[in-house]
Amino acid sequence: MDIILLVLHVFLSLGIITLVLLQKGAGASAGASFGGGGGGSVFGATGASNFLSKTTAIFATAFFLNSLVLAYLASHRDVKTDSVIDALTPPAIEIPAEGLSTGSSIEAPVLELDVPAADTSMSIEMYKTTDSSSESDIPTPASE
Repeated sequence: MDIILLVLHVFLSLGIITLVLLQKGAGASAGASFGGGGGGSVFGATGASNFLSKTTAIFATAFFLNSLVLAYLASHRDVKTDSVIDALTPPAIEIPAEGLSTGSSIEAPVLELDVPAADTSMSIEMYKTTDSSSESDIPTPASE
């Protein structure tokens, strides 16, 4: 029922938008007095203004009544909470762990992996540079 009314609501709103856009504005009649055409109309010599305005009024009335019905249905739902999120998700249930007392400790399992040890055969001497420069080779800044 709600889905049908919502779909009807969307169609009514699109119909109102279309009908309003099809109607001529208030300043459109001034152009007809200066030689603007308007006699060649599908709806007769008076134009479509009478038909479109009546159809727009019917659509607007249906839209208004549909809005009232949707508001009434939304206010009379059987929801036990004020929050929409709480209504969608069930409450969390706490399940106590079995076999554990408050004073017991839990030991984590130890994983035994066959990881090769690091190669310690390289010495630090290998990383030292063999450059013959020393600190005395660095020039001192000139003093003023």
